[in-house]
Amino acid sequence: MSSKVKWGVLSTAQIGLNAVIPAIQGSALSEVVAIASRDEATARQAAEAAGIPKAYGSYEALLADPAIEAIYNPLPNHLHVPWTIRALEAGKHVLCEKPIALTAEEAETLKAVSARTGWLVAEAFMVRHHPQWRLAREIAASGRIGEARALQTIFSYYLTDPANIRNQAAIGGGGLYDVGCYAVATARYIFGAEPERVVGAFDTDPALGTDRMMSGLAEFPGRRHLGFTCATQLGLRQSVEILGTKGRIAISIPFNAPAGRPVTIAVDDGRDLEGGGREVVEIPPCDQYGLQADAFSRAIRSGEAPEWGLDDAVLNMRVLDAFFRSGRSGQWEAP
Repeated sequence: MSSKVKWGVLSTAQIGLNAVIPAIQGSALSEVVAIASRDEATARQAAEAAGIPKAYGSYEALLADPAIEAIYNPLPNHLHVPWTIRALEAGKHVLCEKPIALTAEEAETLKAVSARTGWLVAEAFMVRHHPQWRLAREIAASGRIGEARALQTIFSYYLTDPANIRNQAAIGGGGLYDVGCYAVATARYIFGAEPERVVGAFDTDPALGTDRMMSGLAEFPGRRHLGFTCATQLGLRQSVEILGTKGRIAISIPFNAPAGRPVTIAVDDGRDLEGGGREVVEIPPCDQYGLQADAFSRAIRSGEAPEWGLDDAVLNMRVLDAFFRSGRSGQWEAP
C-alpha cells in the first residue's frame, strides 16, 4: 500500500476511545485523522487524549472533510443505518459497529446505497479477524475433533444504569443486539453455513424494557446446533466450546481478547473428563481491532470486496430478526 488509509470517527463513544481508535493508531495500514462529537469541546478533548489531529463539533463537518477516506461508526444502534448512509453519500467507506442495523430490512437499504455510490460498508465483528478464531475454525474443519456438531456460548455482563445506551430499548438496547449477535456471527463462521431455524427465550427487564437475559438455540444444516445465553444482568462471563464427535475446542477469552498478552485455546480429544487429552495452544499477542481496520483499509486500497461485507451483515441480521420473532411467538422461526 502506498499510504495509510485516513479514518474519521463519528462520536466519542467509549468503544472507540478505549479500544478501536488506539488499535487503528497502532496498525500498519490505517490512521485516525479526525473525530467528531455533537459538542466541539468534547471532540477536542478526545482528539487531544488520543493524538488525533482534527476535531469537529458535528458529524456533518467531519463527513465534509475531503481528506477522510473511511468512517468508523460506533453511534448508538438506531443511528447505524442513517449515518452510514450519510457517510456513503459523502463519499466515504464505512466500518459500522455491530449490529449494523435494527432489522435485516434496514440493513438491506445499505446494500442499495453502497452499490449506487460505489463505497464499501462492513460490519465491525472484530473477533473474526483474531487468529484464535481462525485457528479454531481450521481445527474444527480438519477433523481433529471429529465432526463439529455443537457450539455452546455464554456472553454476559452486569449493567443496570438506565442512562447507558445498552439499557435503552427504543434505540436498540438489550442483550441480543449487544452481545448475542457475537454468538450468532461466530457460529455461522465456524459452521460455514446459515441456520435453518431458531428458537429463543427472553427475560425482559420490567423497568428498562430490554432483554436482560436471552437464551437461544439455532439449528444449522446437518442437525448442527448453536446453544447460547447472553445477558446484561448476569456476572461477567465469556466462554465458547466447539463440540465434535471426537473432542472439543475451548476458547478461553473468545470476544474481548486482550491485545497486550497471549491468549489460549484448548483442544481436547475427549479421552477422559480430567483433561488427559488436552493440548493448550498459545496465540501471540495481537490487536483484533487493528487487524479489523487494516483488513478494511486493504479492501479500500485494493478495490476488492471485504471478506465479510454487507451480504454477511444482512444474513446475521436475519437470524437476529428470527430470534426476536421467536420470542414473540414462542415457536421455532426461520431466518
